[in-house]
Amino acid sequence: MKNMKEKRVLVITPHPDDAESGAGGTIAKWSHLGANIVLVVCTNGNKGTSDRSVSSEELAQTRRKEQLESAKLLGLTNVVFLDHPDQGVTNGDPFRKELVREIRTHRPDIVVTIDPERKWIRHQDHFVTGRVALDAVFPYARDYLAYPDLIAEGLEPHKTLEVYLWGTDDPDTFIDIDEHFEDKLNALYCHSSQMSSSKEEGRMRLRNRFSVYGPKVNAEIAEAFKRLDLRR
Repeated sequence: MKNMKEKRVLVITPHPDDAESGAGGTIAKWSHLGANIVLVVCTNGNKGTSDRSVSSEELAQTRRKEQLESAKLLGLTNVVFLDHPDQGVTNGDPFRKELVREIRTHRPDIVVTIDPERKWIRHQDHFVTGRVALDAVFPYARDYLAYPDLIAEGLEPHKTLEVYLWGTDDPDTFIDIDEHFEDKLNALYCHSSQMSSSKEEGRMRLRNRFSVYGPKVNAEIAEAFKRLDLRR
């Protein structure tokens, strides 16, 4: 996708670092092409460590700082922290309304989030975030009578045109990230609290993981998505 100038993109991620892992190259590429990209981070990641000397509060502060560093590197317009506890998002009205609020506020052409329907085993936060994000996109953000109190705040209904799901078992869209692979790597390694390997080891792992998609678009490396077209 070359015509990204002034496109509005909303990325909804369960934890700090998930978006970089699944879609960091694409985010960097679209930002470079002129897209306006806002990241919504649903949880504070305060349980993502095996280091028993670090408290949940300290970890949450660290991960917020890491996310802001990554966002700057990727050229994001803004980062919104919803600050749910790690392993704490639930599929219900309060969380869904938060995401509807962000969609109506930022009015994206494209929403990027995680595919909730991974097979066999999945993090509950990933499942809930992906599922509620999709529900928020359609029909809740679109419908006038959903959350009428948001109308009173000036947040009018909004119809998103496209959704891209990373981490999918059924990809149908592949985006060449040859020129932005290092951006993806560097953004991911901003999350140093989550990195157990050296950057060089990480580079090799990421290349191996994403090079399998490269031939789909005549590239060395590509990211894979399930694309939903909501124009109809």
